[in-house]
Amino acid sequence: MPTRKNSQHWFERSQRSLVEGVNSPSRGAAVFSPGPVFLERGQGSRVWDADGNEYVDFMMSFGALIQGHAHPKLVEVVSQTMEQGSHFAAATPAEVEAAERLCRMLPSAEVVRFTNTGSEATMLALRLARAHTSRTKFLKFEGHYHGWYDPYLLNAHSHAPEKLGPPENPTRTPDSEGIPASTFDDVVLAPWNDVAALERVMKQHGPELAAVITEPIMANMGCILPRDGYLQQLRALTQQYGALLILDEVVTGFRYAPGGCQEYYGIKPDISTFGKALGAGFPVGAVAGPRSILDRMRWSENMVLHYGTFNGHRLTMKVVAANLDLLSADGTYEKLNSVGNAAISGLHEVFRRHNTKAIVQGFGPMFQIYFTDRDAIHDYRDYCAYVDTHLYSRFVHRLLDQGIYMTPSNGLHWIISTAHTEKDLARLIEAADRACADLI
Repeated sequence: MPTRKNSQHWFERSQRSLVEGVNSPSRGAAVFSPGPVFLERGQGSRVWDADGNEYVDFMMSFGALIQGHAHPKLVEVVSQTMEQGSHFAAATPAEVEAAERLCRMLPSAEVVRFTNTGSEATMLALRLARAHTSRTKFLKFEGHYHGWYDPYLLNAHSHAPEKLGPPENPTRTPDSEGIPASTFDDVVLAPWNDVAALERVMKQHGPELAAVITEPIMANMGCILPRDGYLQQLRALTQQYGALLILDEVVTGFRYAPGGCQEYYGIKPDISTFGKALGAGFPVGAVAGPRSILDRMRWSENMVLHYGTFNGHRLTMKVVAANLDLLSADGTYEKLNSVGNAAISGLHEVFRRHNTKAIVQGFGPMFQIYFTDRDAIHDYRDYCAYVDTHLYSRFVHRLLDQGIYMTPSNGLHWIISTAHTEKDLARLIEAADRACADLI
């Protein structure tokens, strides 16, 4: 077992100046036991902690690092850009070039507005939808996370099955203190991946909905794929009732295809949101869609207000443009899918060999392991009822001890970057084999 004395030192020191010693609970002792691994540097698919231990990184900044760590082209772009000034809070050619590339890659995007985070992007998307439809209510699904904007923080965390309530009338459970109950008056809550439930809730609430917001793949409960035809039916129902479809691709964007999951599944949303992989490690978000909706931000008496000193940050825009160029290169997505599918196949074989009740769900560059006796996890309620999240945490902690860096939170997902290699997969499969040997 590697020593992590320096990580422990930094964790003890950090608690004197940071709440819980971290800046997000997903990094702290609530997930990592007995405390987080403090990372100091990364290169390609590898990271090194404060004690000098080397890991193959399969978390990749929760999916932000689609090109891996310190990609040479991005390092070059950052260095050259910094020499000329990182940010002006003014119009720059850099933001134009980034926007042009994004619109070329994304079929549904006539125009784009950049934000600083995915949370900001989903906030803006809802405001635009309300302005465009002159309606206030919106529908969100159980288990979906769209950032920490107050109205979205409802039933995004897992709970004991007996606390969920019936699917046709879910118990409404806020995910945070400090939010007035009235904030959720305009939120319609529904189970996901169930066409009959969707038809029922749309028949009841559809005419008053400004929008329906959804992840194309449920990424807040690991990696839960939509049932065949579900997204298409969702698209049809929103059009039938005049509600806008907001496709939250903050996690999935630019991962499965150049045009995201909407290209992969053949869905044309009214508004799309992006983050994570778009910035290749730099904080950024984006809202994309038709002019008829996004032009409501044009300056006027009835405008949709969206300010931001750091919107279109020059350094970030340069990185975004270079990242999208790299992703547009021939063979990029074939490689991402090939490496990811090989990892999934290898893990399947490990669990079969050890007679471990576990499945690996997803495909290509994003997947998750579920310790369960079910053949598949289809929705939030399946996850809450049938997934052994504690066993998963034990499994990942064993992987950490063998040089595989991943979050022990079962609600997140494994990420394949363009930097991952067959050698990395061999190391993962070997570590997983050892972890399974003494897991139960």
